[in-house]
Amino acid sequence: MNDRLRIALYQPDIAGNTGTILRLAACLDLGVDIIEPAGFPLSDRALKRAGMDYLEMAALSRHADWHAFEEWRRANARRLVLLSTKAATAYTDFAFAAGDIILFGRESAGVPEDVHQAADARLTIPMRPGARSINVALSAAMVAGEALRQLG
Repeated sequence: MNDRLRIALYQPDIAGNTGTILRLAACLDLGVDIIEPAGFPLSDRALKRAGMDYLEMAALSRHADWHAFEEWRRANARRLVLLSTKAATAYTDFAFAAGDIILFGRESAGVPEDVHQAADARLTIPMRPGARSINVALSAAMVAGEALRQLG
């Protein structure tokens, strides 16, 4: 198994966030999984515009839907770590492992209940009361940074 840490995006809504995450992943040597359908065109041209010149460096895998992603993940025995505002465990209190897939939901709706149930762990970024959420690209950077710190 490749032990590269991965960031997965469940049906992302905003091309700019996806591009920012692709750039982050390219720079930090992380894999990226996009679980379709996305809320924007996933053509090479659109991704290049969103990810700028970093797209060629990104280890990007596209999955036609949740079922296809889950089949791939299970076949590769990878742990799924979901970030959610509904979780109770802080991402800083979790022990990340090589090969983990850190999953982020849609900007507009998160993930459905069956995706929550499929996760091996559910984590949150602690926020002040009344705050709704942090931008998904910033969240990905924070959590990936902590996971990489732990993994050395």
